[in-house]
Amino acid sequence: MTNLADRTYDSFHMGRSSIDLYANDVGAAFVDIQSFAAYVGGSPTNTSVGARRLGLKTGVLTGLGEDPVGDFILNFLQKEGVETKFCPRKPGHRTSAVVLGIEPPDRFPLVYYRDNCADMEVTIDDVLASPVAESGIFQFAGTNLYRDPCRSATFLAAEQAKQNDTRVVLDIDFRPDQWHDPRAFGVAIRSILRLVDVVIGTEDEINAVMLTDPNQMEVTHSQVSDTRVSGDVQAAIDLMLTLGPNAVLHKRGVDGVQIHLPQEMIDAPGFPVEVYNILGAGDAFGAGFLYGYAQGWDWYQSARLGNACGAIVVTQHGCANFMPTYDQVMSFVAERGGW
Repeated sequence: MTNLADRTYDSFHMGRSSIDLYANDVGAAFVDIQSFAAYVGGSPTNTSVGARRLGLKTGVLTGLGEDPVGDFILNFLQKEGVETKFCPRKPGHRTSAVVLGIEPPDRFPLVYYRDNCADMEVTIDDVLASPVAESGIFQFAGTNLYRDPCRSATFLAAEQAKQNDTRVVLDIDFRPDQWHDPRAFGVAIRSILRLVDVVIGTEDEINAVMLTDPNQMEVTHSQVSDTRVSGDVQAAIDLMLTLGPNAVLHKRGVDGVQIHLPQEMIDAPGFPVEVYNILGAGDAFGAGFLYGYAQGWDWYQSARLGNACGAIVVTQHGCANFMPTYDQVMSFVAERGGW
């Protein structure tokens, strides 16, 4: 891997942002929740914060409403040192929200409020005003593609990245409630893979890319962030590798990550911890992986760093607000025997 330190930004992130309301009453049924804590969320936004805390110079392109929630997100990102000057305010549209119940170990009911949301109003002009071509890595989420104008803007951003040797990283980010037909998700993802270098996803998300029958999908306990999708995951990975990407990273929870390359598979074990809250673990993994990827680390060590970041975040109440620093994650790894 080539070091990308000569770019203006180490990584530039595009996609959704939100205010995330996490139940303070851990273990309570959703109807019995008494209060919530407010954090910043949204997959690429979370990852931009995590990568910044690790030491990368990051920026984000997300649409925000002209509302106090948008101010809340901007204030947090600016305090974190994430570049926000490319984040347009979208009059007439609202900054989105997420409400989450926490019922460990395996129930995390989630409700998205994304009607008329500002982050899907990002336009081609917003991309043209952004530094995609001046960044070492461009990272975006599959949720970007569910409707225009954000869909077309994301395609343009990926094209610009490819034309300027900016590495393109896709977080599959399957959210079935955002799509009129879950099969449309796969159509959109497959069509952009020609512009992507690295794909990151869980088994269910990878299967969703090749979904042919809605009956393959199952949502339980309103866990739209953890939808079950049946299928042949290895066949899906093999097909994705013929469509453009040079690596597919298969996230497997406590079992770590498998890095699938055209001619080999590399297994990067996880770090077992007691799970408190799964939401945001994948974004933390992405931040850690991107740090190693930007620094020219090999696939194994980059993924192990991602696994360590994810393991730390699943022990916390929220996501972006609890992303580890470089020193914190290195201490975590050292305490568990190193790489």
